[in-house]
Amino acid sequence: MTTAPQRILLGRIAGAHGIRGEVLIHAFTQAPESICAYGALSDASGGRAFKIRLVRVTPKGVIARLADIGDRTAAEALKGVELYVDRARLPAAAEGEFYHADLIGLAALDAEGNTLGSVVAVQNYGAGDLLEIRLAGSSKTELVPFRDAFVPEVDLAARRLVVALPSASEDQAEGEAGQKPPKRSRPRR
Repeated sequence: MTTAPQRILLGRIAGAHGIRGEVLIHAFTQAPESICAYGALSDASGGRAFKIRLVRVTPKGVIARLADIGDRTAAEALKGVELYVDRARLPAAAEGEFYHADLIGLAALDAEGNTLGSVVAVQNYGAGDLLEIRLAGSSKTELVPFRDAFVPEVDLAARRLVVALPSASEDQAEGEAGQKPPKRSRPRR
């Protein structure tokens, strides 16, 4: 059984900003400026720490200064570096809220307790969080809306959640009944 991660990804350095060594950070925190609230963050290996000072928040991300980074060349060299925080430094999630990292690896069960698979990722394409569940015994994954109607129970202590998979789409149901699905104005992806 997998345990909760010890380090959590909070952001990624997207590149240099300006000529004085500032960087643009894509923050994965609820409020982008919160990335600076946890003290020094480390790279993926844990071998390098970055003390971050907020300059401003823009629509593209957080503009920040990193200690010991004083010019554009040094800032450019950090492009792509992921920024992590030790799990112990994060506040406890509120009731009914979860850190994405805590959901990844949970067993996905149906209402009867049968194993459906496991959560491999949490995606968000703009309309809310989706759990990506790898189906048991398969490489196929399903995206399930992370809403009470589809995920009525999450038990972090037991490392499992209950999933009610969405029913087949209307197109699939009509196709199975021998009817043609309606024409679409946009091509399918």
